[in-house]
Amino acid sequence: MSENQIWIEHIGNQPLIATAIHAGHEVRHELLPLLALDDAERAREEDPYTDYLAKVVPTWLVPTRSRFEVDLNRSRDEAVYTEPEMAWGMHLWKEPLQKDEIADSLKEYDNFYDELRELLDKMVDHFGHIVILDLHAYNYRRSGPEHEPADPATNPEVNVGTGTMLDRERCLPFIKRFMSDLRNYNFMGRHLDVRENVKFKGRQLAEWIHNNYHDSICVLSIEFKKFYMDEWSGIGDIEQIQAIRDALQSTIPGILQELKKLE
Repeated sequence: MSENQIWIEHIGNQPLIATAIHAGHEVRHELLPLLALDDAERAREEDPYTDYLAKVVPTWLVPTRSRFEVDLNRSRDEAVYTEPEMAWGMHLWKEPLQKDEIADSLKEYDNFYDELRELLDKMVDHFGHIVILDLHAYNYRRSGPEHEPADPATNPEVNVGTGTMLDRERCLPFIKRFMSDLRNYNFMGRHLDVRENVKFKGRQLAEWIHNNYHDSICVLSIEFKKFYMDEWSGIGDIEQIQAIRDALQSTIPGILQELKKLE
């Protein structure tokens, strides 16, 4: 893969798309000497394994760039982290970024959204209505690996964000079917804790899509709690990761059934 390739894309034949816009870890070569964070610190706030999950559907878009270079799930004026308060209080850069360095990152941001628009225009033109799985992961042991995890009452295993929808009623069949099928899946002998808008409601990617395709696309912003890995070491539990992918796969037929009702 060339350094200029900032995302990997695959086009399939279903009215479904999956994205994993925080799965990437790469940073432009010229920015690497300026980073104050090491690989492990960066990886902790990225979304490992979500690129693998995104491939449950035939069409997927997975950026390779780290959110620490450009965050595609922030508004354009916040997409490049220039201050610690923009990134969980983390000190990112050894020295302030120059204007041209920021401009180059924002160019990547613009290119991504241009590519996304081209893809969505084609999909909507062909299928009429599509559903997007906007896949993420979140930390729940921020106090450290030896400390108590965050309260499960406010940290579901799967948070389905729908807060950016302009017409939730139109998207309600997909929300209800997805959440029901995921909850009912036999996940390693138990059922996943799946809730809506408890921890996250969705952000820039979903908001941009809903604003631009409000009558044809529904985005489910899905955050998996990192119970399937050690968020401090970055080591994943392969069996659980596969089980999450299988659980996600189990929701696809239901979403397609709901889409078929719109034909």
